[in-house]
Amino acid sequence: MPRFFLLLTTALLLSISTSRAAPLATDTVRLTLPEAEERFVASNLLLLAQRYNVSAAEAQIQQARLWDNPTISVEQNAYNQFTHRTLDVTRQGNTAVQVQQLFALAGRRRAAAGVAQQNTLVEQFTFDDLLRTLRYQLRATFYDLYFKQQSVRVYDQEVASFQRTVNLYQGQYDKGNIALKEVIRLKAFLFQLRNERQTLLSDIAAQQADLRMLLRDEAGTYYRPQADDARLRALSLAGRTEQQLIDSAQVNRADVKARQAAVQQQTQNLRYQRALATPDLAVGYVFDRAGNYIQNYNALSLGIAVPLFNRNQGNIRTAQNQIEIGRAQLGQQQLQVVNDVQEAWRQARQTDQLYQSADRETSDFDRLMVGIDQSYAKRNLTIVEYLDFYESYKNNLVQLNSLRASRVRAFELLNYAVGRPVFD
Repeated sequence: MPRFFLLLTTALLLSISTSRAAPLATDTVRLTLPEAEERFVASNLLLLAQRYNVSAAEAQIQQARLWDNPTISVEQNAYNQFTHRTLDVTRQGNTAVQVQQLFALAGRRRAAAGVAQQNTLVEQFTFDDLLRTLRYQLRATFYDLYFKQQSVRVYDQEVASFQRTVNLYQGQYDKGNIALKEVIRLKAFLFQLRNERQTLLSDIAAQQADLRMLLRDEAGTYYRPQADDARLRALSLAGRTEQQLIDSAQVNRADVKARQAAVQQQTQNLRYQRALATPDLAVGYVFDRAGNYIQNYNALSLGIAVPLFNRNQGNIRTAQNQIEIGRAQLGQQQLQVVNDVQEAWRQARQTDQLYQSADRETSDFDRLMVGIDQSYAKRNLTIVEYLDFYESYKNNLVQLNSLRASRVRAFELLNYAVGRPVFD
């Protein structure tokens, strides 16, 4: 019997060491964060669509500055009763030509260009805010995938180790050396590990799909994110205060800039509506060959609408109200920025404190598990104690990866709230 336990101990240790030393399978694509961001900025369809909005708004500036086209009209007598000719273009017939050009007064074109310029700024800041939002999604998805794949490695090691253990004990049960209940408990724990691993793989598959959408990947590529653990561990709130980040966010947040540009746009629109209250001047030239009191009649024409009833009062009042609406929305957005930074700061501080206070060293745990395997093979531990130790070992590593992911996500949320990469 002692010889049986010696052989069993040796077999268990060999199987465990082999499973833990086995290299991971190579994934389809290894991806660093700079590579992901470069592909994202170049290929994301939502960003491309918003870029076209910016280009369209820029074209409206050019359109607003254009002069109105001149109007040319020609009048030809249809029938000359004296010469009995149709459309008589000879000297005995009559031809009248009129050319008219509209001149905008009160700086209407300049005011229209100002509105278009501010609208371009709104579209540009909307693009920047979309970029900020999607970049946060990209970075959060990237790091979530990174740490979940680290947790999958833990399950892979445990599943491989336990599969060998189950096979060994199944063989010993078949020889009548151990009880069936022990094999069943080991198989039940192995089944639990595989279920937990499958749940984690399902989460990874969903995030892989999100990452492919962000990168505009139509090939169904499986990505393995690569991160610098030393830089992630070095993340710190030291040297920065909550108020500093709030002040920075009020200056850098694209959504605030978009609201500010919208207020300026409404201000420019008020100038434009007031300019429209001044009628445009129509200047023209008239030539009439035979239809006036003299032959070859030449004249200058001037025309302007008389603003008796319509002085654009309604549009001017609407523009004034739109300014007040924009100012209220700007104030609401600035308040939202303060709340966003405060909440992100709180989350980052709490998760960082928890991370700093946690035992992040796993080497002692690894050495302990080797001793646990030996003790169980020598029958110094019951199966309940053995499985409890393995459950604690697995939970420690998985929860540590979850804590790391939560901490990095909290720092990324703080970057998102501030509107620039404060923590990189």
